[in-house]
Amino acid sequence: MENTGTTAVQRSYTNLKGYEGPGFMATTLDKAVGLARKNSIWPLPFATSCCGIEFMATMASHYDLARFGSERLSFSPRQADLLMVMGTIAKKMGPVLRQVYEQMAEPRWVLSVGACASSGGIFDTYSVLQGIDRIIPVDVYVPGCPPRPEQILDGVMKIQELVGNESLRRRNSAEYKELLASYGIQ
Repeated sequence: MENTGTTAVQRSYTNLKGYEGPGFMATTLDKAVGLARKNSIWPLPFATSCCGIEFMATMASHYDLARFGSERLSFSPRQADLLMVMGTIAKKMGPVLRQVYEQMAEPRWVLSVGACASSGGIFDTYSVLQGIDRIIPVDVYVPGCPPRPEQILDGVMKIQELVGNESLRRRNSAEYKELLASYGIQ
């Protein structure tokens, strides 16, 4: 991979559509807010098993999730905007996971990492939740058992794409409120 000397934020700025002139750039508020949000995601890791170990590798120096604007991990749901659920989620943990999700401020996104969080994985038993999408809405799924750090980075980049392109009005739309209502979330 060649080093061009530009950062991820600089590359994002060059992709921002708007009217440019010498020394200025004009764009819409949606695009400016989307650019700021996508390059400053504060993830909350909810890791339980081997996917959590892969996440640790993703945060380490070799893969360095901080390159994507996720330098600061938040261990308080009130200060996070990306919930990363990794590993096997027991049914008894379901209410706790839902409470963590509900404590997060809007806008919030969810990344389901690994086969266990996405579908229960190999644990088709009475005690394992068969996918976190049964209790909270999921934005991006990362497959694998466990997924490699490259896959987790790809999932975060998909979240960034979603965040950058999301309208400021989406969270107030009837469709979004209907989605949350289908999960029993106000």
